[in-house]
Amino acid sequence: MEIEDDFEFDSKKSFSNKALKDFDLIDKAVQGDEKAFGELMVRYKNSVYFMLLKMVKNTDDAEDLTIEAFTKAFKSLKNFKKDYTFSTWLFRIATNNCIDFIRKKKIEILSIHGSYASDSGESVNLDVKDGNLDPQERTIKNQKIELVQEFVSLLPKKYRQLVELRYFEELSYEEIAERLDSPLGTVKAQLHRARELLLDIVKDKRDAI
Repeated sequence: MEIEDDFEFDSKKSFSNKALKDFDLIDKAVQGDEKAFGELMVRYKNSVYFMLLKMVKNTDDAEDLTIEAFTKAFKSLKNFKKDYTFSTWLFRIATNNCIDFIRKKKIEILSIHGSYASDSGESVNLDVKDGNLDPQERTIKNQKIELVQEFVSLLPKKYRQLVELRYFEELSYEEIAERLDSPLGTVKAQLHRARELLLDIVKDKRDAI
């Protein structure tokens, strides 16, 4: 289904001066004017970012999703119809992409709320936090830890170290950067990549069952 199918069109609708300016920028952008692309992004980047931030509650994710939204919108710009405003169209793309992202995040193994089917087919909750546990609960907890460690052990060394520092030693980003003598931005970027790799590992394991 094309993006436009999500909207009801009203060809008689009158548009604001801002919307008309957007239409002019879109025409130029479709013709290859890079400055027009840039201006469209400047006009709406902050609005899209803060909308997404409310949805994901994470600045790094919101920044990534903002770039993705504009990338998808610009790739489909030639299909844009002027029956509705560019901002409405852009926000719908951003929202739909964010919803897909949130759905995928639900199976992230280190969310402390997920579950996973073990090799025996038993559902295993991946909560690995400590507490006052009886012997049976402690056995289950140790099994959970072993399962998570099994996934983590499959990561490349540099990503494995970051995950262990962040999720097993529970260090902050700043503490990890200091421990590894690495820039904070690099730590955040590599942890983001490590989470993606872990998610791929879980998916592969799940599909193999």
